[in-house]
Amino acid sequence: MSIRHVLLGLLAGGPSHGYDLKRRHDDRFPEARPLAYGQVYTTLQRLVRDGLAEVDGTDSDGGPERTRYRSTEEGARELAEWAGQIAPPAPFVTNEIFAKVVVSILSGGDPDAYLRAQRAAHMARMRELTAVKTAKGADLATVLSADYALNHLDADLRWMTTTAARLTSLTAEVDSA
Repeated sequence: MSIRHVLLGLLAGGPSHGYDLKRRHDDRFPEARPLAYGQVYTTLQRLVRDGLAEVDGTDSDGGPERTRYRSTEEGARELAEWAGQIAPPAPFVTNEIFAKVVVSILSGGDPDAYLRAQRAAHMARMRELTAVKTAKGADLATVLSADYALNHLDADLRWMTTTAARLTSLTAEVDSA
């Protein structure tokens, strides 16, 4: 995920302080890794440097001085271009589950036991995500994020089922090589 573009997207709604941008990021992307304040302010400085955002003023509200930022026209253009670009599907499988099954087969481990345990972990996470998205008051960002994660977990589960059904032949291939 491009933090640069996410912050530009959050600034598209109007001028904002770094603290507010961090909070809105964490609210809008609830299943993503929370942003560190340092990352927000470093990214904002780069956006200003690159002419994509600018300082819109400062406030103190009785506390420390806070800088307010806003997107520039160039920032809005870059955001629109980025948002319209198709994200290429991953060209290679880089999933840890896949790697562990292959290594287990190659090393004479028990890939079936691993797949059963991993399936149980996936199912538990799916139950958690379903509870989160169906909770009273769940906002749209939470529901969309949970749906995205649930679909990926479901794809993993389908792969695990297919692979478990093929373990005998896969193990035989390794043994005969």
